[in-house]
Amino acid sequence: MPDLSHTAIADPASFEERLKRVPHAPGIYQWKDAHGTLLYVGKSKNLRDRMRSYFGAPQGLNGRIRRMVSQIADFEIIVTQSELEALLLEMNLIKQHRPRYNVLLKDDKSYPYIKVTLNQDWPRVFSTRNVQNDGAKYYGPYANAGSVRQTLDLLNRLFAFRPAFACSDHKFQRYQRMGKPCMYHDIKRCLAPCVPALVSQAEYRQAIEAVCRFLEGKSDQIVRDLRKQMEAAAEQLNFERAAYLRDRLKAIEQVLERQQVLRTVETDQDVIALAREADSTVVQVLFIRGGKLIGAEPFTLQGGEDQTDAAILESFLTQFYDRAPDVPPNLLLAEYVEEPMIIERWLSQKGGHKVEIEVPRRGEKRRLIELASSNAQIKLDELRTQWLNSEQRAVASLSELRDLLELPDMPQRIECYDISNTQGAQSVASMVVFLHGEPAAKFYRRFKIKTVEGANDVASIQEVIHRRFQRAAPAHAEAAPDAPAPAAQAPPNEAWAQLPDLVLIDGGRGQLNAARAAMSALGFDYIPTVGIAKGADRDRFDLVLPDQPHPLVLERGSPALHLVQRVDEEAHRFAITYHRKLRDKATYRSNLDDVPGIGPRRKRALLKAFGSLNAMRAASVDDLAAVPGMTRKAAEELKGLLG
Repeated sequence: MPDLSHTAIADPASFEERLKRVPHAPGIYQWKDAHGTLLYVGKSKNLRDRMRSYFGAPQGLNGRIRRMVSQIADFEIIVTQSELEALLLEMNLIKQHRPRYNVLLKDDKSYPYIKVTLNQDWPRVFSTRNVQNDGAKYYGPYANAGSVRQTLDLLNRLFAFRPAFACSDHKFQRYQRMGKPCMYHDIKRCLAPCVPALVSQAEYRQAIEAVCRFLEGKSDQIVRDLRKQMEAAAEQLNFERAAYLRDRLKAIEQVLERQQVLRTVETDQDVIALAREADSTVVQVLFIRGGKLIGAEPFTLQGGEDQTDAAILESFLTQFYDRAPDVPPNLLLAEYVEEPMIIERWLSQKGGHKVEIEVPRRGEKRRLIELASSNAQIKLDELRTQWLNSEQRAVASLSELRDLLELPDMPQRIECYDISNTQGAQSVASMVVFLHGEPAAKFYRRFKIKTVEGANDVASIQEVIHRRFQRAAPAHAEAAPDAPAPAAQAPPNEAWAQLPDLVLIDGGRGQLNAARAAMSALGFDYIPTVGIAKGADRDRFDLVLPDQPHPLVLERGSPALHLVQRVDEEAHRFAITYHRKLRDKATYRSNLDDVPGIGPRRKRALLKAFGSLNAMRAASVDDLAAVPGMTRKAAEELKGLLG
C-alpha cells in the first residue's frame, strides 16, 4: 500500500486506484502539484514500480525528493514502445517545461556555437545561438560567449578570415563598393574577401577549411598544407607570400605546443567529470580530437542536490548532446550513468556512427578523468568565490540603504518603476524587481499607459502604481482596514501579492507624490517609497524622500549608490526596450493591418507575392485569392479597402 499521507493529494483513494492501473511497461511519468504545475519528468522501463517507489516511508527519501512528494497532487503517464523512446520523450519534455525538480543545465537555451557558412561563396565564421539545418557547419556548444569570442579571436589571428566582431555586412558591402580593404587587411588579420583582386575565392576557402580542421583537431594536416604552400611560394620566388605563410605556420605551431598531446589515445573523444558542493554542480568537458586537447568547457547545473553522480551525468549527457552538432565516437565518464546502453544507442543514432561510453579506472584515460575533475573543482571554487563576493556586496548595499532610509530591516525585495515615451507617443512603464540585491527577471512586468494622453510622467506613474497595487489588494485586504476598497478588484494573483520592502520611483518630487497618492488610496502607504533624481546625463542618483525638502545625496563609491544605480538603470533599460519594440511595430504598420482576416502570416505572403501595396491595388481579386493562405472573402475585403 502506498503511503499518500505526506502528499498534497485531495482524494487518496482515487489516486491509489489510478496508480494500480499504471502498467508494468516503459514510458515517462509527470508529477504535478495542485495547480497543475509540472514538478518532475521521469522515465522508467517499469512505470508502475518506479512511480510507487515515491510513496514509501518519507524517511527513506532524500530531502529534495521528499519536498517534491509533499507537493504531488496529480500525475500523467505516457507509455512508450521502448526505453529509448522513453528517453527521447523525457528529454523533449524537460527541454520544453524545465520542471523545477529535474536536473537542468543553466540557461541551456542560450549556449553559443561557432558557425562556418561553407554554403556561401565567401564563407563567414561567427558566433550564433541558433543551430539550423542550413548547410553550414556548427561547433560547440560553448559554456559562454566569452569562450566563443576568445576562440574566434585566436582563429582570426591564425587564419585571417573576415573578422567576426568587426565586419558587419554593411561595412563589408561599403568596402566592396570602394574597392579597397579596411585596416584589418593592413595588419594581416583579414585576407580581404571584400576585394576579390586581393584574394581568390579558392585561396579564401582554403583558409576557411583550415579553420574547420583546426576546430576538429586536424591540426597536423593544416601544418602539412601550409608548409607545402610556403615551399611552393619560395620556389616561385614569391618571397612575400612565403614569409606570410611562414609566420602563419609559426603561430599555429606555437598554439599546438600548448595543447596537451596524448600519446596513447588517437581517437576523438569527450572526457566528462563533475564537481559538487551543496546545491551547486559543475560538469567539465574536455574535447579531445586526434589525440590533442583542443578545448575545455565547464557547464553549471541546477537541481542536483541529493542526486547521485550517475543521475546528474545522465541528465547532462541527454541535455548537452541533444543540442551538440557532433558526437565523438568515445565518451569517457567519471561514473557510470544509470542506463549506459540506452544512452549509447541514442548517441549512436544522433551521431550517425557507433558511440561507446567508458569509465576508465587506470592508465592514460583515468588521468584524463582526473584532469577534468580538477578543472571542474577549480571552476566550482571560482563560482563559489564569485557568489560569496556578490552576497557580501549585496549585504553591504542593503545594510547601508536600510540605515540611510531608517528602514526597520534590510529591504529584501526592491521594486523600481520607470516611464518611457517619445513625445508622449507609445508611452510605457517598467517594473523591475531585485531580491536580496540581485535582479529577479521572472518578476519583471511591463505596462502600456492607458489613461494618460501625451508626455505626462507624473500621471503615468500614478496609473502604473495604482494598477500594480490594485492587483495585490485582494490578497492583502487586511493590510489597511480603513482604506477604501477599489471599485473593481481583480482576483488574487500570487506574483502580484508579493509586496516590496522598498519602492523606487524614477523621477523627482512630482512622480514620488503621485506614486504615494496611488498607494495611499489602496492602503499601501506604509511601504517605504523613494524617488530617484538624476542629472541630465544620468550622472546623479540622489534619493527624494517624502516630507523632506532636500534630496539625500549618496556618497560617491558607496555600496548604496551602486545598488540604487543598478536598479534604476535596469528599470530604464527594461522600459526603453519595450518602448522601442512598440515604436518599431507601429512604424511597420500598413493598411494591411486594418483589413479583417489579414494577419501577420497572410501579410507576409501578400508582400512576398506582390512586393508593394500599389501592386496589390493593380491585382485582381482572383490574383489576391490565389496567394497561399488567402481566401476569396479576405481577398474581396482587401480589394475593397485598397480600391
